Amino acid sequence: MSTNVDLIKLTEQTKKLTAMVVEDEKVTNELLSSTFKNFFADVASCFDGESALKIYEEEKPNVVFVDIIMSGMDGIELARKIREINPNQIIIVISASNDMEKISESIEVGVNSFIQKPIDTKKIIELLNNVVSMIAKKKKVETKTFSISLPLDLYETVNDNAKAESISKNAVIIRALRSFYD
Repeated sequence: MSTNVDLIKLTEQTKKLTAMVVEDEKVTNELLSSTFKNFFADVASCFDGESALKIYEEEKPNVVFVDIIMSGMDGIELARKIREINPNQIIIVISASNDMEKISESIEVGVNSFIQKPIDTKKIIELLNNVVSMIAKKKKVETKTFSISLPLDLYETVNDNAKAESISKNAVIIRALRSFYD
């Protein structure tokens, strides 16, 4: 029973995300895409690296699932190009390949996960749990690393206001920015 509850909670999280499946084998692509459509808000589907790169730039999906061995641009090259566009992109390799050179190359490119085909439901659920926790970590990092450089006189004003109101300097700056842009 707890697995169903976990699955519902997991789906609530993944339904806020979009994904892209890049797989040159038609049947496998359709299978992965239809499976992921149960979990993600939207799933783009591509059969080669070139079109995947175009769609990636247009749609900026949260998660990219990519096969390594494809004609033309392979999955590793695609991952490398996506990393250049967005160094923080979550890229997951799904491959039948057990070629250690390809696997280590994909690790060097910095893919977040490597999953061996065939994929069963258990692997997918485990994978999606990992995706959700990767995104949660990223959000935490993004909210913690807010920094701004201020001229000294402004800094002192912000500092004095923060002390006077017992709030953080960031809160003073955010409030000032809000009133400026409203």
